[in-house]
Formats: sequence, C-alpha cells, structure tokens
Amino acid sequence: MFSQVVKQDSTKIEQLSEVVVTGQLKPQSIKKSVFEVKVITREDIDNRAGNNLADLLNQTLNIDVFQNASNGRSEINVLGLGARYFKVLIDNIPVINEEGFGNSTDLTLINLNDVERIELVQGAMGVQYGANAMSGVLNIITKKKSKNDWEINTFIQEETVGDEYELFDKGRHIQSVSVGHQITDKNFISATYNRNDFAGFYDNFQGEYYDANDSLRGYRWLPKTQNFGKFLISHKGENFTAFYKFDYLHEDIFKHDSIVAQNYNSATDTRNPSALDETFNNQRFLHHLNVSGRLGEVPYSISASYQKQENKRESYTYYIHEDRKDNVSNTTYLSKDVLFSRGTFSNLINQDKFKLQAGYEYNREMGFGSSFSVNLAPGEEGVSKTLNNLDVFTSAEIDFNKDFSVKPGIRASFNDKFNTQYYYSLSARHLFKNNWEARGVLGFGTRTPTFDELYRYFVDVNHDVQGNENLNPEEGLSAFFHLKKQSRLAENVMMNNKLTFSYIDVKDRIDMVVVNDSPLQFQFNNIDDFSSLNLSLENSFYFNNLSLGFGASYFGINRTIDYDTNETSDRQDNFQVNANATYTIPKADAIVTAYFKHIGETNRFVQNGDGSFQTQTINPYSWLDVNLRKFFCKKQFEATFGVRNLLDTATVNTNAVSGGAHSGTSSNITLGYGRSYFLKLAYNLNI
Repeated sequence: MFSQVVKQDSTKIEQLSEVVVTGQLKPQSIKKSVFEVKVITREDIDNRAGNNLADLLNQTLNIDVFQNASNGRSEINVLGLGARYFKVLIDNIPVINEEGFGNSTDLTLINLNDVERIELVQGAMGVQYGANAMSGVLNIITKKKSKNDWEINTFIQEETVGDEYELFDKGRHIQSVSVGHQITDKNFISATYNRNDFAGFYDNFQGEYYDANDSLRGYRWLPKTQNFGKFLISHKGENFTAFYKFDYLHEDIFKHDSIVAQNYNSATDTRNPSALDETFNNQRFLHHLNVSGRLGEVPYSISASYQKQENKRESYTYYIHEDRKDNVSNTTYLSKDVLFSRGTFSNLINQDKFKLQAGYEYNREMGFGSSFSVNLAPGEEGVSKTLNNLDVFTSAEIDFNKDFSVKPGIRASFNDKFNTQYYYSLSARHLFKNNWEARGVLGFGTRTPTFDELYRYFVDVNHDVQGNENLNPEEGLSAFFHLKKQSRLAENVMMNNKLTFSYIDVKDRIDMVVVNDSPLQFQFNNIDDFSSLNLSLENSFYFNNLSLGFGASYFGINRTIDYDTNETSDRQDNFQVNANATYTIPKADAIVTAYFKHIGETNRFVQNGDGSFQTQTINPYSWLDVNLRKFFCKKQFEATFGVRNLLDTATVNTNAVSGGAHSGTSSNITLGYGRSYFLKLAYNLNI
C-alpha cells in the first residue's frame, strides 16, 4: 500500500507534509509538487517484508511484474509499456544493468535494506531524466542520516518456494545486517550486507544430483545466490551536504543440464554420469559522490558516478557422483562501464512567482559483447563500442497565484550516434477549494536504442540474430491528468480519491524481424506503433487503526506492426483492480496487512519463426498476499509471517501460437511458482 498523505494512531489522523525530490526544482511537499508523486514508505516495505522491487511492486495498479524462470529476471510493465520505457534511479542516478542504463532493470537486483522511501512518478519525465522515461520513473531514496547515535538492524528470513522448503537445500533464505553510526550531528556512516539464497524451484524436476537420463535433472526455476554490500558516509551542514556511497552486487545463477551422459565402463561394470553444466556470474558495483549546497543564492546539486557490470559464464563437465568439475571454460560475455554525472542549479531566477532551474547530464557508456553474445562465430571476439551522451535541460516553475502553478521544460540531448534529440514538457497544478487538486503533464520524448539493439551479436550454427546500428530513436508523446480529493469526514476519519486519465503514443518502436529467409537471419528494426488510453480510479479510507484501499483501471491499447507492408494490427481492452487493507492492533503491538490484485484478459504479439506476427491472448489472473507483523520488547524484536500468492497462481493459459526465434509453441505463461510462506525475524537496536 502507498502511504502518501496520512499518519494514524489510536486517537486521530494527521495529514503529513511529506517532502519529495523526484522531478522537483527543490525538495517540496507532495501538495506543492506539480507532478503527481506516489511514495512508498519504509513502513510499507517492512509491512510487506519486501527484499527487492519485485516483491514490492507486483500489487501496484497499472504496474505488472513479469518473471523469467530460465534466468530469474523480473521486469516491469507500466501502463502497457515494457521495462525499456521506465527508468529506475537510486538517489537520482540511473542503475546499470545488462540490457540498459536505468531502463530494462531486473527488479530482483535492487535490494531494499537501506531504503528510506521510494518515489514513483507515472508519465513522461524526459525533460527531467532524459531518454527512456516515457512511462515514468521510480526513484529509490536511501538513508543518509539517523536520529540515533547507533542503529543496528539484522534479520533472517526463511521462505518456501511454492510448497518446497528445506533449511539449506530448498526454499529462499535471506540474511541481513546493517550498522549505522551518527558520528556527530553532521556526520553519518553506515554499512549494509545482505545475502539472498534462492535454492531454485524443482516442480517435477529432480535437482542437480539426479543421475538418470530421463530429462528430469535440474530445476524449473534456476537456483541463484545474491550478495549485496553497501558503504556510505555523509555530511550534512547548514549550507553544504555531501555523501559518498559504494554499492556491490555478486550474483551466481546455476544451470544444470537435463541430459545426463552415463559414461558406462564395461570393464568394471560401473558408470560415472556427467552433464554439461553452466554457472552465470553477474558482478556490479557503483561509486556515487554527491555534493550540494549554495553558490550565492543558487542551490546546486552535483552527482558523479562510475558503474561497472560484468557477466561471465563458466561452462564445465560435471561428474555427478564425484561432485567434480572438469573441462572448465570461463568466458566474459558482457562487460559494461558507465561514467555518469548529473547537475542541477535552481533559482537561477528567483522571484515570488517565477523560478528557473537548469541542469546537465553526461554519460559515457562503454560496452563489450551483449547479453546474447555467448555464442560467437569462429574468429569473432565480440563487439566493443562506446556511446557518449550530453544533455542540457531547463525548467521553470511559474506561480500565477498560491493555487495555480505551471512548469514548462525543455531538454536537448547530444549523442555521438544519433541526431540531436529534443524533449518538451508542460506540467500544471491547481488547488481548488474543499481540498480538490488537479495536475496535468504533457510530454514529448524519445527512447534511444539500447546497446543490445544496436550491437547484439548472437551467431552460431543454429542462430543469426544481430543488432542494427542504423536504428532510429523511438518518438513518444504522453499526457496525464490527475484529479484528487482529500476529505476529512470526522476527527479520526479521512478519505482520499484520485481519478487519473492518461494517453501514450509511441512511433517507430523497435522489434526483431526476419531479414533473410535462407539462411534464417533476424535483425532489429523500427517497425511498430503503439498507443494506450488509460482511466484509473484509486481510493483510500482511514479510520482509527484501519486503512483500506481500492483501485480500478481500464486500458485501451492499439498496436500496429508494419513489416514489409504486411500490416498486423491489434486492439485490446484490459481491466485491473486492486485492494489493500492494513489494521493496527495496539494491544497486541501488531499490524495485519492484505493486498489483492486482479489482471484481466490481455493480448500480446508473438513472432513466428518465419518473421510474421500473431496475437496471443492471455487469460485473467489474480494475486493475494497476507502478512502479520508483530513487535516485542518495545519494538527491538519483530516477527513477520506472511503468505505470498495465496491464490496459488503459477501459470496463466494462452491461445497457443507458433514460437519465435528461440521458442516453441506455448499454451501458458509462467507467472510464479505458486503459494509460498515466509517468516522474518528481526532485531533492531537503537542507542
């Protein structure tokens, strides 16, 4: 549940003046913000026992989370557009990943241990955050200070994977420790470590030690182990603030082949079964330095970061009975480095009714290979490329009076690969009487092709899939209108209602097409147009210790693929509803929460092996999570017990179609591994 505007205790409800920073000229309250910003608080994260963004966002209206059982990735779909059109930031810095920079983010690789809050803005944010922010941005704000001298937080969490669990060999096992020290009133230091061990989902498979050659060896969902580390030091003075942060991720994904060679020795009448296994290793680290303060009367904030991600594959012959690797081969199949800097300078003009901000962003992306370039043609060493991008932007905030504000903005993007791209936006806010609020955002922007779409190289005896350096950026328009009402029905009763209308239109979308029939070759091209119309209603009700929420959303989506003049069009209508409830039990010092979401029938295009496209219908499905959080010893100890996916949704049926370039016919889509249970035990020491 999003906690946006209220705080509650046993006697009254008070409106919060929450301060938000995403897309703002300066930190300001939600009410004063021209953008409609949703806030996920630390309390929301803890109530759900969320450890990554995939845990947290799957119940959010207009946001769908899709999981891939083969590689463990979880990606986001916002307002009908995929992860390529939505930007994920940490402290205003885009996050590197194997398929993009800021976009196409794997939600399972974003740890939430040190998060203070999360700010979500839906709609075009290209002026503020550049390319690939057509459907919105999600900004994770990490903790940089403490009200206590020492804060020590540690927890363990045990979770079933479907109905599978053993202490070490099955299930999901999470351990975490975080230590923060407020050295002085101005200086803070912290360190965090988190380990997430996902033992895989067996389903009807038999695991890595199975030695029969009947295609049952391995896992339905691949096992993986993640280790997260973070160090932060910050200084906050009256006129100057700075912090340095280092983040590290190490992930291992284990793939166990289902084909088992028996290696029978007739002389000894023995066998030594083996399989060709692989381990995929993903390492990512981030250095981030931020300084902010004032140059005279001009507030400034400047960030500089260096990020690196490296993906390796270890392939080997695994002898099952001996637990031994042989013929080990190591390959680095993806390496990406990004230098990034962002600076904003506010109040360049600072009058009562007019304020002007200017800023810049620079990023230099250096990459080798691609996420699909494991198999290269003989003699090929991969692809090494560099992309440079410099953006300058300016936006103004014009207050016609205390109730009506507008915020125009423009950005120019200079790229050594494409022509200069321009972004425009116009936002407005009006506060009416009786607590009515209206906000509108109109934006024009682009999505630039990813490194993968430009330079992918996946060629072997069975495949020929290549990027296209001649791709054009996609062009997009989005319009959002929000109408919100806050009502205090009694001293301890409050109700919030919000109606949202949105329209998104994207031209020249990029898809993979057949460029040669014999031999079969695929390439990325600009062939696709997309538009969506959305109407959603969100309601929340607060009474003493009870909060309730209900939302409903309608999508009308049009998509057209024009490939060699063989136009394929599709229109779909989609309905979503969600509901949540939170009840605080003061006498028991406990909180009960429940979250429900229903996704109606949807369509998608699926490419056949001959390059043509068909429409695939996905049947409706629902999710339900229920949690109980209990405190002990003045909240030093806490226990959270919960059930994820109580309705046991694992797959959803579709109409079967021919497969794409790498897949066969499928009559269902994997959504999860069914109902799972978890128990989290935490200790919090504040001195």
